[in-house]
Amino acid sequence: MFLVCGEALMDVFASGDTPTGVALDARVGGSPFNVAVGLARLAQPVSFFSGVSRGFLGERLMRTLAEEGVGTASVQRSDAPITLSLVGLDAQGVPSYSFYGEGAADRVLGADALALVPPGITALQLGSYATVVEPVASTQRALVEREHHRVFVAYDPNIRLNVEPDLAPWRAMVDWMQPRTRMLKVSDEDLGLLYPGRSLDDFAAGALAAGTSLVVVTRGAKGAIGWTKSVRVEAQPVAVKVVDTVGAGDTFQAALLTWLAEQGKLNGAAAAALTEAELGAALAFASRAAAITCSRRGADLPRRGEL
Repeated sequence: MFLVCGEALMDVFASGDTPTGVALDARVGGSPFNVAVGLARLAQPVSFFSGVSRGFLGERLMRTLAEEGVGTASVQRSDAPITLSLVGLDAQGVPSYSFYGEGAADRVLGADALALVPPGITALQLGSYATVVEPVASTQRALVEREHHRVFVAYDPNIRLNVEPDLAPWRAMVDWMQPRTRMLKVSDEDLGLLYPGRSLDDFAAGALAAGTSLVVVTRGAKGAIGWTKSVRVEAQPVAVKVVDTVGAGDTFQAALLTWLAEQGKLNGAAAAALTEAELGAALAFASRAAAITCSRRGADLPRRGEL
């Protein structure tokens, strides 16, 4: 079973002017939340580890998790508010985010919540701002430290500078995670922020040397590249009419994890030993899934039958 760790929030889109202001369309979201839903839609057993408000928006998040088949026993409820993410889209459908979440439920998850982690997990997925804001970041690091020798750890930094504008904590987390991560997926945009001027191959070589088994860099319309110590594979993008790219990276991550699970490769040794053909198939599967999400508004991730 997958355990996805991180934030749960509401993505709020402007849907047009009203006589006295702006109409807003609020949708359940958050990168880790999307990955959890994506795994469930791809027929993978998954639970979610986060803090969620007891308010009406938190109830909507919980209802979505239950309806999608995501386990919620490891969700800690609190009276803290829910994070709101205001989403703006440019002419190409690329989103920009403004977060309102100081003191929100997904950020105040403390070490006591570790008691909620269910037994029998086989993989951990972490990423985005919950890995760098406290106290939830320390809680997640404690979980990784406790479990990484036993379970498959996957990580996507998914940097949000409008939550934590200082790049130092993001770099520190990437460095800390590399020896503890079996699969590291990161966008070329995030790498450009973290390590300006550093080549993708150089970054991948460093992560592999630190102990990561599989490194994948997504490049938007340019496709993706995957590395193990033995192979390097480039995957071409899937042509699609883009509505927006919200949730595309989360979809890619969920689909990549699904492919590894379905092929019996969800362990560090197996991921490190992927052949060129296997890695190419994994990247192609994840790219097809991400393309489906890009063809729909918001983070509407595909189900297994669509692939």
